Amino acid sequence: MNSPSLLDHAVETMEVGSKSFATASKLFDAKTRRSVLMLYSWCRHCDDVIDDQVLGFSNETPSLQSAEQRLSQLEIKTRQAYAGSQMHEPAFAAFQEVAMAHDILPAYAFDHLAGFAMDVHETRYLTLDDTLRYCYHVAGVVGLMMAQIMGVRDNATLDRACDLGLAFQLTNIARDIVEDAEAGRCYLPETWLAEEGLTRENLADKGHRQALSRIARRLVEAAEPYYHSSSAGLPDLSLRSAWAIATARQVYRKIGIKVVAAGPAAWDQRQSTSTPEKLALLMAASGQAVTSRMARPAPRPAHLWQRPV
Repeated sequence: MNSPSLLDHAVETMEVGSKSFATASKLFDAKTRRSVLMLYSWCRHCDDVIDDQVLGFSNETPSLQSAEQRLSQLEIKTRQAYAGSQMHEPAFAAFQEVAMAHDILPAYAFDHLAGFAMDVHETRYLTLDDTLRYCYHVAGVVGLMMAQIMGVRDNATLDRACDLGLAFQLTNIARDIVEDAEAGRCYLPETWLAEEGLTRENLADKGHRQALSRIARRLVEAAEPYYHSSSAGLPDLSLRSAWAIATARQVYRKIGIKVVAAGPAAWDQRQSTSTPEKLALLMAASGQAVTSRMARPAPRPAHLWQRPV
């Protein structure tokens, strides 16, 4: 597949799959943006394959393979991409380009696939640490790969990139609690459910929205120290990359704030940011990107969940 059509595919994937990050992605320089979009298209494709969807929506021609078989195919094709085989699927051609250009560690790619395996195997999450382990696989490690695209190799800065991914995913979980439950999935700590008298089976019932809103608030509050920690990684990025990442951080954090503010009504409609809100957050992020270069970041708090190294 030639480069222009590969980029077109990646742009379309981002515009449909993540409107929150699409705005931020436009702030990268052209080379970085291309690689970020290519990586995102692979991540989105893997997610869709496991859920048997197309860009997050129902597949009109459902797969005849089981989820286990689809996961196995993703693993095989990812190995082939690293081995230099010619990749015909746009998402894998895109991933191969990025992985080779930026020396993306294979361990990161397969850690990401391990997150989809947790869905396939219907992993249970008893504690917040268990939920954070899932967040690492589906989002934290994406932060690591994004950071590598931006030239980061220092472990301390990679920790901050992972923290941002963890914060994003905690926000996503809070926003999508009911939608996930209706799909048979629950990423909430079961100890938290028990404290509210809820179970995986009944948490989405309309009558439990007040209790659910308290759990969502706890998730959003749990994300806060990771959002805060992630800011310390901005000085190690180029100014444009720092602006893009600070914008994504502002937009996702705002979604969590909206979930909390909506209370029991948080799941009556999908919480998101409007275009005017995104523009305001983009401007605020520009200031954050600049001022991040003026102060020495504090050490990463020892109590935060630590990614595997």
